[in-house]
Amino acid sequence: MRHSVEAAIKNRIVEHAPGWCFTLMHFSDLGSDASIRKALSQLEKQNLIRRLARGLYDYPKKHDTLGIIPPDLNEVARTIAEKDGALIQPAGAHAANLVGLSMQVPGRIIFLTEAASKKVKIGNQEIIFRKTTKKNMLSAGTREGLLIQALKNLGKDHIDQKARIQISKFLKDSPKEEIKKNMKFAPAWIRALVFEIMELKPKP
Repeated sequence: MRHSVEAAIKNRIVEHAPGWCFTLMHFSDLGSDASIRKALSQLEKQNLIRRLARGLYDYPKKHDTLGIIPPDLNEVARTIAEKDGALIQPAGAHAANLVGLSMQVPGRIIFLTEAASKKVKIGNQEIIFRKTTKKNMLSAGTREGLLIQALKNLGKDHIDQKARIQISKFLKDSPKEEIKKNMKFAPAWIRALVFEIMELKPKP
């Protein structure tokens, strides 16, 4: 029985591209928690998967020269949020980097969430989930929501011409109505800046 659970789990893992991050819940239809945990432990010993934190694993990417590649922390955070049934939104320097407004790659990345605050250590990096208000999460998961957090990190006095060009480029495929809707709860200076750059008129 154990071998059949292990084989079924292994098949499901290799059906995904390397880089896939997962938890026990991704195999809940294949056996009991105990049998799944045992199978994952065996697959870890075989170096097929890597344990990132308690109950959190990935199917690591391998590079011919560099060997095993560190996990994508965005993928890890998404998997943790899925496990917790929580909505998350990249924030801080991480958001600025994702938007292209900063080249800095932070060692600790921050996500806003309506769920409880917590920290998860992955290797020598840290993912921080920071509890915030419902208002701050209304545009979570959208390009505009990501931009709002990036601009909050950058600050009103650090928006140069290069940043304005990047903002325009980042939102070029967003429908105007989506921009207006998702900017509704942004700080006034961010909303005004984005509307000006994207040549949108605020609603009277």
